[in-house]
Amino acid sequence: MTTRKSRKTSKKWSAQVTRNSDALDLGKGVFAKNDPRIIAASLKRSAEHSKRRKTSPYQSAMSMLNFYINRAGKNLPDRRKRVLERAKEALRESFKGTAKRKKARG
Repeated sequence: MTTRKSRKTSKKWSAQVTRNSDALDLGKGVFAKNDPRIIAASLKRSAEHSKRRKTSPYQSAMSMLNFYINRAGKNLPDRRKRVLERAKEALRESFKGTAKRKKARG
């Protein structure tokens, strides 16, 4: 007979990933900030200083932000989602010129 994890434990795996990411050491409460530029700057700083990430700093930072937005899902208030979506724009802007982009084939 296999044992099943309790529903309470299995629902919180995403919070654990956010807190204990193998790729990034996030600042405490980074996603609770109200300024998108501060969120983006914190993610960028974490991604650039990480020695454990497997992708570019830009991809790591954007992945963590998308992960947080997607896991919150319908429970994320519209106001909060707008702040986080603006943080994505700020993150793109902060990496502009530093992120390697794929060349268009032609």
